[in-house]
Amino acid sequence: MIVENEKTTVRQWPNARERGTRALAVAVLATAVLLAVTSAGRADSTPVGPLPAGPVATVTTAPNQLVAVALPRSPKRSGLVWRIARAYNTTLVRQVSEADVGANVVLVFRVIHAGNTSLVFALTRGDVSAKALKSATQTIVSR
Repeated sequence: MIVENEKTTVRQWPNARERGTRALAVAVLATAVLLAVTSAGRADSTPVGPLPAGPVATVTTAPNQLVAVALPRSPKRSGLVWRIARAYNTTLVRQVSEADVGANVVLVFRVIHAGNTSLVFALTRGDVSAKALKSATQTIVSR
């Protein structure tokens, strides 16, 4: 804000309350944009239909541990991608990372609490295909 009188011009900076209000407004706007983008991304993914029989592995672990799942990566030109095909208990495990490692796609999950859940994956032609070509299941038992 600029205040002028006959002799001097004084620039007054916003007080701490005004700066805090502006920072809060920017944070709320950024959060709203982020939520809109992520929910739109989830809404675009087509649910996966029936799954073919596939391997099932079980790991027994404890809370506060990491579980990694390695799935064979398909060539990019094939258009095939691994997707999480079924809902899992997000209060028990949370995905913390995903990366291409060598010839595999590796997903890492953190075990939060004791309990059982299954991570079910499907190999589909992109996110819009409901037809699963392959499946894999990782059962997590946390004690």
